[in-house]
Amino acid sequence: MKKEMRQGKIEQLINQQVISNQEELMQALQAIGISATQATISRDIREMQIVKQQDGNGNLRYVIFKANNQSEQDKLYKAISDAVTAITTVEFMNVIHTTPRNANVLAAILDDLALPEVAGTLAGFDTVVVISPSRELAIKLYELFMEHVDPDNLL
Repeated sequence: MKKEMRQGKIEQLINQQVISNQEELMQALQAIGISATQATISRDIREMQIVKQQDGNGNLRYVIFKANNQSEQDKLYKAISDAVTAITTVEFMNVIHTTPRNANVLAAILDDLALPEVAGTLAGFDTVVVISPSRELAIKLYELFMEHVDPDNLL
């Protein structure tokens, strides 16, 4: 499995579950069919700037360090501006092209936000397919992207 895909899954796991150590992270990855060594997990943790933080219940858990503490919505807008090169609406879906290796990051952000416009995402190397519950919501998502896309990045 490619590093970007594995790291995207790691981000999803630590956002959705309480994971306190590398062993728990390895087990969670194995549960979804991803095999990785302890050295690989350790390197991913360092590269992704994952740190331990106390949650509301007093439990220590992994979180991604956010130096500038930007909100998930701001993270989405920055990802759109930095990475999106094209977007096309097809009925109730949007096909979004990104710069190489950025599709998984964008999909992970959209999944984490749980927007009403997003029923699900499928990501590849440089393309994300966003499935919306309706054509109207797909158009609304398209408009959101067009508000934040950098015109200089569009193909």
